[in-house]
Amino acid sequence: MKPEWLRVELPDKKEFFWLKKRLREAKLHTICEDARCPNIGYCFSQKTSTFLILGDICTRNCSFCAVKKGKPVEFPSQKEIMEITELVKELKLDYVVITSVTRDDLEDGGAEHYMNLTDYLRQEIENVKIEILIPDFQEKEESLKIILKAPPDVLNHNIETVKRLYPAIKRPVNFYMRSLQVLKFYYENGLITKSGMMVGLGETVDEIKETMENLLNAGVKILTIGQYLQPTRKNHPVLKYYHPEEFEELKEIGESMGFIDVVSGPFVRSSYRAKESFYKVKNVISNIQ
Repeated sequence: MKPEWLRVELPDKKEFFWLKKRLREAKLHTICEDARCPNIGYCFSQKTSTFLILGDICTRNCSFCAVKKGKPVEFPSQKEIMEITELVKELKLDYVVITSVTRDDLEDGGAEHYMNLTDYLRQEIENVKIEILIPDFQEKEESLKIILKAPPDVLNHNIETVKRLYPAIKRPVNFYMRSLQVLKFYYENGLITKSGMMVGLGETVDEIKETMENLLNAGVKILTIGQYLQPTRKNHPVLKYYHPEEFEELKEIGESMGFIDVVSGPFVRSSYRAKESFYKVKNVISNIQ
């Protein structure tokens, strides 16, 4: 049974249902819906969401994720880029978060589609800020470099969990180092980098600290930490529910270690308070310079 602090109020605002309807009309996906994010009621009611590009079928089979797995049928399209841009205009968003399923079936992993969308958004919307949450592109250097042709304001790539638990979430252990290398690549190319992890999968506090150190060494400035919630019976079980006070302790640990911003809480997900985190980092960097 979930603890009382994990109860979510059902959405009742007309904006929530309006956005769901508008997304269906545009045939657009969101990670909010596909990954069963607990914040969907709040975010949709505020007329904001995290867009999911490159379809809704992932080529990997991670055991923690609710996104559909299998052989993708959708391919990069200019229509998706235009529909997202039009909806961003309609919602009057000045900070846009974009993510995707992992597309190992594509030669570049979808990197060019990310780049084209980022570039088009900037052409069409003055002063828009863009955060992209990318897969690892199999650490192909040519794919990683494509993103730099139209660099986002924030480059996010999730480490997900501690190294020891990678086999438990059906990821090869070497993918842990791969993710760190991807983050380091973008940090060394001048981007603000961000990563996120779940807790409740069986990790220890010492392992969380070790992961934090690894991310800091890779140049990460923003860290999100949230409670893992088992989306279906087929997914990895929850082994611990962290109390809100424990999340606050993790935030204090992370910021004392050197992250500029740590967003930590039971319902925190990758795009939670994304805009606020970006401007906090920008202010710190500006003051240093």
